[in-house]
Amino acid sequence: MDKKRVLIVDDEKDIVETIQFRLELEGFECLVAYDGEEALLKAKSENPDLILLDIMLPKINGYKIARLLKFDESYKHIPIIMLTARTQQTDIELGEETGADEYVKKPFDMDELLNIIRKYL
Repeated sequence: MDKKRVLIVDDEKDIVETIQFRLELEGFECLVAYDGEEALLKAKSENPDLILLDIMLPKINGYKIARLLKFDESYKHIPIIMLTARTQQTDIELGEETGADEYVKKPFDMDELLNIIRKYL
């Protein structure tokens, strides 16, 4: 069976490394991006099975990335889990409007995040 590929997008290197370490232990293949521009390029070139997406990113924010991918026939099938410190109801609603499948608030529990990832994969 092929490994499921997860694109981890966050501008905080330690968060990316923590998630990547755990996902690789669980048998996932991880792709990483540290800004919105890189995330969009990798999402389109690598076509991952799922994207973990921060909102507050350099170059292009997570909302715009989600919108660009979810409104494109070639990529709208990719589940997007937003991981963010933005916890206002308006932020959550905007995440849903732009196409996020789930909205996970930081700090998050790694086991809960894994359960959400498995739900979509």
